[in-house]
Amino acid sequence: MLKNAKKLPLNFKILRFFLIPTIFVSTPFLNNIQDAKAGIEFQWEQGSGYKKLNWFQKENSRRFRNTIYFFLRPSDRYTELLKIKIAIPKTFKTNLKEEKISLCKVRIGGYEKRTKCLEEIPADIEINTDESSLRSLEIYPYRPIPSNKDSYAVVLKVINPKRSGLYQFHSYGQLKGKSSSSYLGSWTIVID
Repeated sequence: MLKNAKKLPLNFKILRFFLIPTIFVSTPFLNNIQDAKAGIEFQWEQGSGYKKLNWFQKENSRRFRNTIYFFLRPSDRYTELLKIKIAIPKTFKTNLKEEKISLCKVRIGGYEKRTKCLEEIPADIEINTDESSLRSLEIYPYRPIPSNKDSYAVVLKVINPKRSGLYQFHSYGQLKGKSSSSYLGSWTIVID
């Protein structure tokens, strides 16, 4: 009986030797739980007419210099595009400058490669900043954007707005042979 009583305090010393350092080492990792990315995307229009488009941004923090790529992949273009119109949300308050906006043929990055403009597409760019209507960005390429296997992107170099949140940009395109623009899809970007 005396042998069992001596083993019990020894087991607590060994347990304390392994348990306390484990708690101290794992505490900093538990502090970053709020940085977990959710697997859900919020969208305003829940109807069947909504189409999600891909995008990429280099920085998602408030008031940071950012480069945003709005992708137009081959599956997003059915025929050649003569014009692209992007409706900018009113809450996305930042200064847009024509020289900081471009249209390019793009390589969409992934695990091994970075997103990169391969070729600049010459285009006229107009920014509509009327307070009475929705702010918009209209891009008129000198040649129609072909419906081939290449991906294209509208690139915005901006300073992120002061307010964090979700910002949904809608895109419309004038297809070859049509006189009016039709809905292409929407990008929903996140500013933390």
